[in-house]
Amino acid sequence: MAKAWEAVVIGGGPNGLAAAITLARAGRRTLLLEANESLGGGARTLELTLPGFRHDLCSAVHPLAALSPFFRELSLERYGLQWIEPPLALAHPFDQGQAVTLERSLELTADKLGPDGAAWRRRLQPLVNAWPRLESLVFRARLEPARIGPVLSFARAALAPAKHQARRWWRGREAQALWAGLAAHSLLPLEWRPSAAFALVLAIAAHRVGWPIARGGSQAITDALAAYYHAAGGEIRAGERIASWKQLPPAKAYLCALSPRQLAELAPISESNRRRLRGLRPGPGVCKLDWALSAPIPWAAAECARAGTIHLGGTLEEIARSERMPWKGQIAPRPFVLLSQPTGFDSSRAPAGRHIAWAYCHMPPGSPGDAAEAIEAQVERFAPGFRRCILARSVLTAAALERHNPNLAGGDIAGGAQTLGQFLRRAWMGHRSSNPAIFPCSAATLPGAGVHGLCGYAAALRALAWLQKPD
Repeated sequence: MAKAWEAVVIGGGPNGLAAAITLARAGRRTLLLEANESLGGGARTLELTLPGFRHDLCSAVHPLAALSPFFRELSLERYGLQWIEPPLALAHPFDQGQAVTLERSLELTADKLGPDGAAWRRRLQPLVNAWPRLESLVFRARLEPARIGPVLSFARAALAPAKHQARRWWRGREAQALWAGLAAHSLLPLEWRPSAAFALVLAIAAHRVGWPIARGGSQAITDALAAYYHAAGGEIRAGERIASWKQLPPAKAYLCALSPRQLAELAPISESNRRRLRGLRPGPGVCKLDWALSAPIPWAAAECARAGTIHLGGTLEEIARSERMPWKGQIAPRPFVLLSQPTGFDSSRAPAGRHIAWAYCHMPPGSPGDAAEAIEAQVERFAPGFRRCILARSVLTAAALERHNPNLAGGDIAGGAQTLGQFLRRAWMGHRSSNPAIFPCSAATLPGAGVHGLCGYAAALRALAWLQKPD
C-alpha cells in the first residue's frame, strides 16, 4: 500500500529543502519532489567549462546563509558543510590601481576610508551591535515592540534610495562607490527605494559574519540540507517534473518553491489569486560567466587578491548609470559586475595550479543578449592581462538561466523586482494562497532572495499550523 503523505514539497532548492526539513522535524510524513536529477536549484555546483573545474551555477557567496537563524539552528557543519571566510569580504577597485575594501573588522574598514571613517563607525556600529534585535524585521518582516528603537533607526535608513544616501552619508569616492556596489545587489536603480536596505544588510553581514563561501562550492550547502532531511526521515524524488497538479501524490498540504508564474499555471487556486501572482513584476535578468583560468586574476590593486568577492564598476555615478539601464530594456556598455574568485581560498574547486572565477551583470528580463565581452572588458580594466589567463568560459544568458532553472523567470535571480511596492505586496500575500492547503515558499515570498532557507521555513510553520487543525 502506498505511503500516505501529510506534506509534499515541490522544488529541491534551499527553500524547498528548508520547508521539507521543518515539516520532517515536526514528525510530518514529507515528500520532496525535484524536477532536475540533482537537488539545489540555484545552489548547485557543476563542471561548466572543463573537467575538474567546479563552478557554482547561480549563488556563490553566502553572507545571508551565515546570518540565517534557520541555518544557525540546523548546525549544518554536522552534515559536512564547511565555511571558508576569505581575508576580505569585498574589494572594490578603481582605475588608478587602488581599491577600497570591506573587512570583517568594522574598525579596519573605517580606518581605510579616510575622511569617511568616523561616519562609517557612527552609522554602522550601532546597527551591527543591534543585529539580534533587527533579525525579526529583516528576515521575518515582523516588528517586536520591545525592540522598536533599533528597528526604527534601521528602517529609516533602509527605505532610502541608495544613491542619495551615499551622497548624504559619505564624502569620498571610496565610501560612495563601496555603498553603491553593495546597494546594486538589489537589482534596482540606485535612485529607487529601498535600494539602501541591501547595502545596509550586506555591510552588517560583513562585519558580523563575513561573506563566506562553502568549501567545494554551493552544492555543499544543498548536500548538507539533503542529509539533514534524510536523517529527519524525509523522502526525496528527483527527476520528477510536474506538468499537472493531478500528477502529485495525495497530501494534506503542498508547499511550492515555484516562481509566481509557475504557481499560477499549475496550482488549483482562485482566478483572483492567479491574477495577483501573474501581476508580480519580474526584476532584471543576469548574464553570467564562469571561467577556467590558468592563473589567479592579475589584479592591479593588490588588495583584490585577498577578497572573495570583487565589485567592478568604478564610481557611484558609473554604477548608478549601469543599474538604470536594464529597467529601460538596455544593456549597459560598461556594466556593474559582481565577481567571485573562490580558488584563492579553496583549492578543491580546480586542478592543481589552476583557478576558476564567476561573474555576472544585470540585464533586461529574459534577454538573450550575451554580455560576455562587456563583462570581460570590465575585468580587464582592473586586471590587465586577465584575458591571457582564460582557458575556457561558460556563458549563461538570462534566457539560458531560465532554461537551467524555470524558477529564474527571465533570468531573474531575485524572485521578482525588489521594489518597495512589490515588497508590500509580498508581505500582504504571505506564504498562503486561496487554496488553504497550498503554501508558496519560493524566493518570491518573504524575506526574498538569497540562500537562507527562511522562505521555506516560514511557509512550513504556516503549513504545520494548518496540519494541526482537525479534519
